[in-house]
Amino acid sequence: MDRSTFVRQVIRLAHAPPSRTITTKRRNFLHQQCLHKPTPPRLPRQGQRRHQTTQPADDPAFKSIVDNPPTIIRAGRKHNRLGLAVLAAIPITAFILGCWQVQRLTWKTDLIARFEDRLVRDPLPLPPVIDPEAVTEFDYRRVYARGVFRHEREMLIGPRIHDGEDGYLVVTPLDRSAEFKGVEGNSTVLVNRGWVSKDKAAQSARQDGLPRGEVVVEGLLREPWKKNTFTPDNDPARNLWHFPDVHQMAEHSGSQAVWIEETMPADLLLSYDRSAKGIPIGRPAEVNLRNNHVQYIFTWFSLSLATTVMMWMVVKKPLGGGRGRPGVRKNTGW
Repeated sequence: MDRSTFVRQVIRLAHAPPSRTITTKRRNFLHQQCLHKPTPPRLPRQGQRRHQTTQPADDPAFKSIVDNPPTIIRAGRKHNRLGLAVLAAIPITAFILGCWQVQRLTWKTDLIARFEDRLVRDPLPLPPVIDPEAVTEFDYRRVYARGVFRHEREMLIGPRIHDGEDGYLVVTPLDRSAEFKGVEGNSTVLVNRGWVSKDKAAQSARQDGLPRGEVVVEGLLREPWKKNTFTPDNDPARNLWHFPDVHQMAEHSGSQAVWIEETMPADLLLSYDRSAKGIPIGRPAEVNLRNNHVQYIFTWFSLSLATTVMMWMVVKKPLGGGRGRPGVRKNTGW
């Protein structure tokens, strides 16, 4: 080979592209290096939390609906006798109470009618000595008495509310010894003169409400009051009275155990005038007994009817699946 031919071949090899075999081997080597190169872990972004997803089926103790089927129960079992007895006692008791309220309504209506009949009669003069046991037969009877008020033995019962204002009931002994001279026995009676406001409780603030000399009192002869369970006891030693205990007040003031409630016309302007002057506001001559027995009758009979219907529904409703088919109870033991 001459020198010129050798130079041309060298130049051709220098400018020629690399062979395919060498390129392929180089590429395979790079791929193998990439496969063996460990991949760096992906770090979570800032503010992003990594969640681990778990499925219920991944738990080896998981039971599906196929593994835990519903329980078949028997549909023809009987009702509990004790429960039925208790349920039946409710409408029966309500019905009995409703019948009792019907009797109470009849009794209260007759009582109010009897008291109203006494109110329309002319007032009777009050005898000097009265048997306390006979007052019951003359309850709500209009009477009048003549005597002198003993204001030094006055008693205030309270507090009592009148038209939303706090105050007291003024009870004053009425001395009738001047009218019944020569009569043996105590003729003094207790008179409930009416209500005064709290700022007029002191006698110095109601001089117009302290009549002097002989007066004539017209009012209702009333039966002794009964104490409420929640009312505190009276304290006669301190002259503190929370409820009108007629016998206790009579012993404290030295009078008969006879209670008279002074009456006045039901006039609003007259009541305002008496309240401003400190004169006790008496009660109107009317029967003020509450009669709510009609509401009680409706309540008890309605309760009896409602509970009867409920009991009928419980008895008629079949247990379990009903209609002769076995019942299916939902299984909650998952």
